[in-house]
Amino acid sequence: MSKALVIVESPAKAKTIEKFLGKNYTVKASMGHLRDLPKSQFGVDVENNFAPKYINIRGKGDLIKSLKNAAKAADIVYLASDPDREGEAIAWHLSHILNIPQDKACRIEFNEITKTTIQNAVKKPRPINMERVDAQQARRLLDRIVGYQLSPLLWRKVRKGLSAGRVQSTAVGIICDREKEIQAFVSEEYWTVVAKLRGMPKTALFDAQLILIDDHKAKIDNEEQAQSIQEELEKAEFTVADVKRRERRRNPAAPFITSSLQQEASRKLGFTSRKTMMVAQQLYEGLDLGSSGPVGLITYMRTDSVRLAESAQQEAVKYIAATYGESYLPEKSPVYSSKKSQDAHEAIRPTSLEFPPEKLVKYLSRDQSRLYTLIWERFIASQMAPAIYDTLTVDIAASRFSLRATGSTVKFPGFMAVYTESKDGEEKEKDITLPNLTIGEKLKVNKITPKQHFTEPPPRYTDSSLVKVLEEKGIGRPSTYSPIVETILARGYVIKVEKKFQPTELGFVVLDLLKQYFKAIVDVEFTAKMENSLDEIADGKGSRIDLLREFYAWFAVDLEQAEKEIGHVELPVEVSDVPCENCGRLMVVKHGRYGDFLACPGFPECRNTKPILKETGVQCPKCAGSIVERRTKRSKTFYGCKNYPACDFMTWDIPLKENCQTCGAFMLRHNLKSGKFNIICSNESCQTRQNDIDKKANDSTKKTKDAKKSKTTSRKSKGTTLTKKTKSE
Repeated sequence: MSKALVIVESPAKAKTIEKFLGKNYTVKASMGHLRDLPKSQFGVDVENNFAPKYINIRGKGDLIKSLKNAAKAADIVYLASDPDREGEAIAWHLSHILNIPQDKACRIEFNEITKTTIQNAVKKPRPINMERVDAQQARRLLDRIVGYQLSPLLWRKVRKGLSAGRVQSTAVGIICDREKEIQAFVSEEYWTVVAKLRGMPKTALFDAQLILIDDHKAKIDNEEQAQSIQEELEKAEFTVADVKRRERRRNPAAPFITSSLQQEASRKLGFTSRKTMMVAQQLYEGLDLGSSGPVGLITYMRTDSVRLAESAQQEAVKYIAATYGESYLPEKSPVYSSKKSQDAHEAIRPTSLEFPPEKLVKYLSRDQSRLYTLIWERFIASQMAPAIYDTLTVDIAASRFSLRATGSTVKFPGFMAVYTESKDGEEKEKDITLPNLTIGEKLKVNKITPKQHFTEPPPRYTDSSLVKVLEEKGIGRPSTYSPIVETILARGYVIKVEKKFQPTELGFVVLDLLKQYFKAIVDVEFTAKMENSLDEIADGKGSRIDLLREFYAWFAVDLEQAEKEIGHVELPVEVSDVPCENCGRLMVVKHGRYGDFLACPGFPECRNTKPILKETGVQCPKCAGSIVERRTKRSKTFYGCKNYPACDFMTWDIPLKENCQTCGAFMLRHNLKSGKFNIICSNESCQTRQNDIDKKANDSTKKTKDAKKSKTTSRKSKGTTLTKKTKSE
């Protein structure tokens, strides 16, 4: 039988696939791209239809030689890079390096790494899709033109090390625009009035909120109005005016696509976009499951399609019926659709329901297990019946006022028995039960409570909400969301404060410059239109050269004008109140790779620098100095004495200003892996600390005993079952 060589992108994937294909196949990894544009030069011949100059990537010579030798020894070569445009381009570069004819059927692709899928894929090779390659090249060349011609302008006019990108600049613009909204926001006071009521025969208390005053929407601007309304209501007679009962259905969310996975992993697991994609890649490429060997656990994770294979839906039907019962199945398997989808892949789902999360805990890392569980639950829930709520709305009349009480209870949990999608800033829906009330029934007032509120500015973007807005506005594609976020953070255009993106002064300066001279680069509509144009090239409806020529026609003009008109831009300097120990000047805040720090403005004569220390307001127990927040070289937060190295006190736990009631030492907040935390005394010899240690030890011993007892019971149970079975036989 002929020998075949299969080239994939990563070694982990190679190991998994080799197990499925057998001894007649050799599987090797290209480690991503082997050819690219040169780093040391522009690499785009603008005068010759934007011809790219590709070179072999430095440091990959030995790998290229190894792949060439393997290709010579094989009878056939299959290029199995990822099933997207980037993967298609990698396959095209490989075909060039290995001298494979462009029209030869050498390209195979698969959406999941399972035995059946891989074996079927090698039976259906096809030629490389040059339309997809052209779309990827167009994106790469656009980014090279902007990066290598606009970035040097920023170096000369603003500061070295800056960069401007076609998509990243738009993302910075979105964050800066939100910050300007927040800065311009004027908070307004408003009040609500809530009545705590009950039916005349003593029934449970319930809340009703004022909604109408004289048949107009209730608008209460200040405390005086609220108190006046309170006084009137306290004298009024409350009567049930209307009772509406209805059944409400809540449908499950569609299975994950790239953007929704990143959003939900951010909200539920606290993952960054980068971390989500890194862990998802591991689950896709395959992990060692003991006797089962390496197994790809999820389908391809860069997708904007919510489509599911019919076989996967059928498998879900069997699993749901067996696990939850027939009542949890919808009449027919749901079909989901998205507004815009290339539909080249499926949604992100488990490759097989033979591997439920609880069975894989010992094989997966904590992060892998949590993300796999999220994907599993979302997929199963997407194939389940809707949840059904019983809702009750009660309108109440009181003099010239109308109030409303609403309640809902889950009648049938449906998909919610497995999973419920979360939303940014949304509180979990709770059951609110109202007593049985009838129209005309008189109600008794327990309490009238006016509450003061203030309107709040729009929130800053989080990882999840930024990805959501990028997707909604058509900025980037599934494979680009994570790199966009990484780049704008690395360049110092934005920082993360309490997990929310906040633009820096540098971000505002660069954005204002781009808006003035390169309006289209930061224009949301232009960027979205460009993405659509790239999609058209991939679909064979557009030309790479025409797109680049049209873009460069105005970009070159804007670049020339900016070079002439922009002088040197002085960045605003933030002066601290900390004097330099060497020369006495007040130190200034500088932005570095690892965050902000203080530096002497007398550089280069004075090179003194020091970290910015965040005070905790807690006194050091060793030397009575201040405890400050510090960071390790890997940016992990810890707390230590300000007088270091003279004093070596440090703790990983967060110091609190409250004191221990037993010994008077300050308390610590000890964060747990579960996301919860304990408040403990900082004094290790304190009795409360000792009690806590003893309690944990007892709990641990009890858990061990319970586990042993459970195993023993299980063994006995199995033995009993076998005995009964033998007797019946």
